[in-house]
Amino acid sequence: MITREDIGGVHIKYLYHCPRQLWLYARGFRPEHLNESVQLGTALHETTYSRYSPVDLGAARLDHYDGQAWVHEIKHSARPTAADRAQARHYCHQLTRIGVPVEGAILHYYQSRRTQRLPYTPEQHTHADNDIDRAVEVINSPTSPPRPDRARCHGCSYRDYCWNS
Repeated sequence: MITREDIGGVHIKYLYHCPRQLWLYARGFRPEHLNESVQLGTALHETTYSRYSPVDLGAARLDHYDGQAWVHEIKHSARPTAADRAQARHYCHQLTRIGVPVEGAILHYYQSRRTQRLPYTPEQHTHADNDIDRAVEVINSPTSPPRPDRARCHGCSYRDYCWNS
C-alpha cells in the first residue's frame, strides 16, 4: 500500500496526464525507456542543462533549486501543460514540507525557449496536498482506471499496453 510520503513528481505528472498511466507505473510497469520522446528529454536534460544540479528528495527528484528559493524544471515540450504545473507545485510542496523555503517554480521549455514562473502560494500548497491524496487513491485502487480516448494516447509510452490488451 502506497502512502503520501511515497508520492513523487512522476506520480503527480501521471495523475494529470492519465490516471491509468499512474496506476500502471505504481505497479512497476515502466516502458518509458522505450519511448523516443522520453529518450529525447533525457538526452536534452543531460546535454543542454548540465549546469543545473538535480535535487533528490527521495520519492521526488527535481531538476534544480536555485539560491533565490525557486525550483527549476526542464521540459522538452513546446508548451506548458497542467501536468507540468502540478509536478512543479508538488516539488515546492515537498521542499516546504521539509522546511526548505520556496518562492515557486520556473518551468523551462526547451523547444519554445520560454519560461513560465509559478509562485507558490497557500492555495497552491492546498492544491498540491489534494493532488497527493488523489494520487494515493488512484494507486491504491484495486482496479485500473479506464483508458482515455485513443487520441489522448498519442506518444504515450503505455499506449501499446492499453490498446493491445
